[in-house]
Amino acid sequence: MHDLIASPFLDYYLILRPDSDRGVKISYRKYCELQQAAATVDVAPEWLVDAVQRSWGFNLTGRSVRDTVLVRASSSYGYGRASYELNLGCNYDCEHCYLGLKKFEGLDWPDRERLLYAMRDAGVLWLQLTGGEPMIDKLFTKVYNLAYEIGMMISISSNGSRLSNTKILDLLTSRRPYRLTLSVYGATAESYDGLTRRRGSFAAFTRGLLAAHEAGLPIALSLVVARQNAHEVDQMKAMAERLKIPYAVYTNMSPTIYGGPESLPTQAEEHLRKRKVFTGCNAGHTFFHVDPHGMASICKVGRDPQISLIDEGVEGLSRLGGIADSLLLRQGGCSGCTLSGTCGTCMPLATLYRKAKAPLSMYCQH
Repeated sequence: MHDLIASPFLDYYLILRPDSDRGVKISYRKYCELQQAAATVDVAPEWLVDAVQRSWGFNLTGRSVRDTVLVRASSSYGYGRASYELNLGCNYDCEHCYLGLKKFEGLDWPDRERLLYAMRDAGVLWLQLTGGEPMIDKLFTKVYNLAYEIGMMISISSNGSRLSNTKILDLLTSRRPYRLTLSVYGATAESYDGLTRRRGSFAAFTRGLLAAHEAGLPIALSLVVARQNAHEVDQMKAMAERLKIPYAVYTNMSPTIYGGPESLPTQAEEHLRKRKVFTGCNAGHTFFHVDPHGMASICKVGRDPQISLIDEGVEGLSRLGGIADSLLLRQGGCSGCTLSGTCGTCMPLATLYRKAKAPLSMYCQH
């Protein structure tokens, strides 16, 4: 199995290690040199040996490129990142969840295999595995292993409840992810279990967090502030700081992906934040999202229209940029708004808020 990945990434060429946030930028000429060396079983060139020693502290002297570096092919599609919802199903029933109906539905293995290769062929180097809860999906292990083997830098978004499972922990410590982002729903069982509506969920999360931390996995925490746990914000921060784990605080609740309002009552009004000014994004151009049925969209919010990667293959992504441009245009009640230059809500998200008949204070300066 490879120790390193050499890959195009947008306009650059990089050398990466699957579990590290460090990287080496190389020239196109050196990338081509590695391609040739991998094809002819040549030993690692001196410049690579030096760069790897400086960046990660291990020695490639005398080792062949083919045995140590997975050299990924270029793609004409220009995508660098993607997120993949393995399944909308979850072992929690969080009141604030933006997914709405959490059905255990997804592709069978042959289609998931085709899907992962299509994402690779699109140029995807960084892949986020998400859900629902991805680790309860029956094919999580197979998806993770294949994504790792074809040279993706994997991040996982999880509630952490399965991390104390021996098989899961063994997988993630033997083939380490780039990042493991865990959601935190409270600092006590009362508030945590209350928000997730699952008794024992705080205990399961705590076991998983401590197991992953002890294993040295690259953890980041997402502290989710809702009406039920707002009084524990400082305690959640203290937990992260005690373990020396980086964290981000999320306070603004969104409608469901169907435009439903059922998640909005969990908003802690005193923690509602004004969003940063939205100046555009690369959704649909260098990034895309895939749902459990293999349907690609510009992102997790702007899900319609979609493209079937199972039916159309990677070629279907050629239409995604045009879809993104149309979805991000100000429209409906937002067209002609004189405050659009300082608005912090993208058009797809504003559309969901309007469908949910949300209070304007949650998403609009008016």
